[in-house]
Amino acid sequence: MSSPSSSPPHDDAEGEGSGGRSLSYGEAEYWDARYVEEGGAPYDWYQRYDALRPFVRRFAPPASRLLMIGCGSALMSEDMVTDGYVEIVNIDISSIVIEMMRKKYFNIPQLQYLRMDVRDMSMFPDESFDCAIDKGTLDSLMCGVDAPLSAAQMVLEVDRLIKPGGVFILITYGDPSVRVPHLNQPGCNWKIVLYILPRPSFTGKIRRHVLDPVPLTEKGRLPDGFVPEDPDSHYVYVCEKMQGLTGAGSPTVERQGEE
Repeated sequence: MSSPSSSPPHDDAEGEGSGGRSLSYGEAEYWDARYVEEGGAPYDWYQRYDALRPFVRRFAPPASRLLMIGCGSALMSEDMVTDGYVEIVNIDISSIVIEMMRKKYFNIPQLQYLRMDVRDMSMFPDESFDCAIDKGTLDSLMCGVDAPLSAAQMVLEVDRLIKPGGVFILITYGDPSVRVPHLNQPGCNWKIVLYILPRPSFTGKIRRHVLDPVPLTEKGRLPDGFVPEDPDSHYVYVCEKMQGLTGAGSPTVERQGEE
């Protein structure tokens, strides 16, 4: 979604559109203008594939059919094909970057690029993907107009598209207090397991292995007194779609003291 000089989305992120109108990270016009300016230079939000590979390989085998949400100009899908993944459908709200990526990867049949709004993916049938991955798109929607509604629309669409037993891997700067409520939409039935990754530039000592889940309370919050070593860590939510419904407002989370 951005160039190497860009900062992550934040609540007041905006640019200027035609006629001087302010645009937010949640709008297609904002991204179209940026990609034209940047010329499609490759950039991965938050983390590169090498850092995320342990999670992706554990929860989505290479034979999985994957949906890459808000692909932008990232190299992640290319890196995953190199790692053996056979079918990755990449979507983005920007028609500019989708056309750029189609031209760039025209000779890689494992990659498909479609212009699409994650809030309405009706061209895909129900339960048509084994895994969906997002790093930054939900965060961008949270910067836009009607953010809670946009977040709900996105999560419900992702839930619709994932097969039972499949996973939604969300990489975000949002801690559980501000992300679990959005994941826990009425009608969804996720088993949510949280992991924490330090920023690539972090040089401090990390006590836990990256694949050690972070226990959550019954309400889906971090335990009292838990502070990540890197205060600007990225949160990785692995949301497994369970059979049936547990009822609105009742996510299944990896609780403190559980394996």
